[in-house]
Amino acid sequence: MSTLIDGLSLGSIYALIALGYTMVYGIAKMLNFAHGDVIMVGAYAILSTIALLGSPIAAIVVAILVCTVLGIFIEKLAYKPLRGASPLAVLITAIGVSYFLQSVAQLIYGAKSQPVTIGNFGSVAVGDTKISLAAIITLAAGAVIMSALTLFIKKTKMGRAMLAVSEDRGAAQLMGINVNKVITVTFAIGSALAAFASTFYLMQIPSTSPTLGAMPGIKAFTAAVIGGIGSIPGAMIGGMLLGIIEKISLSIPVLAPYTTALEFSLLILILLVKPTGLLGKLKREKV
Repeated sequence: MSTLIDGLSLGSIYALIALGYTMVYGIAKMLNFAHGDVIMVGAYAILSTIALLGSPIAAIVVAILVCTVLGIFIEKLAYKPLRGASPLAVLITAIGVSYFLQSVAQLIYGAKSQPVTIGNFGSVAVGDTKISLAAIITLAAGAVIMSALTLFIKKTKMGRAMLAVSEDRGAAQLMGINVNKVITVTFAIGSALAAFASTFYLMQIPSTSPTLGAMPGIKAFTAAVIGGIGSIPGAMIGGMLLGIIEKISLSIPVLAPYTTALEFSLLILILLVKPTGLLGKLKREKV
């Protein structure tokens, strides 16, 4: 029971990060590999705000604002000039932005990991099983955030504009949709989700470093591909699946050293069976 809750909790974190990847790809058709480092920036924003104000709530709000502004800034400065460029140029730029953010964090905060205390979370007893309160909060908050995002996409004007742009950018533009604005809002939402992910990550692993977002970012991208890159429900399912597999593997001593290998093996297996991912759709390219 405890392993399952922990797995779903970790899966919620991966899903929140994966949503940033899949939204940007689905709408802007680019892979933002700097997205994992936005999580790291959020973690350092929390660290700095707690050191200055001593309030975890204020720190979370500041992290959300910082990450949102950073996402908009990255899109305007790094990706917008490459809107018509080749995917390889965008990929190289994303990797450059990632290393730039890591280097700036290292210059400001140093290379060593630093402890970050958001709060003291104990555990609650459910029968004979003790479940981490941080895991329960992460799972509940993640479910609320993902439900709110789904409602936003389906019920709001901006959400429907995002769906239109993801289906056919040219047709959406002809219908009067401001594509540039939609892409900017997408980056802002994805970066805000990264701030939430950094908060939940620090609740379970209370330390940060310049490379904090590297592995969670890669695993979240794996989750997005498993679910079907560009599919919001797919990113949620992929994140949950990856989190559960990771926690179950870590709980079995024989499998624990091979946890990461098992996760990427799952990716390969699913892509062999269904190349577009679990909920991905095969789109024909127009020539």
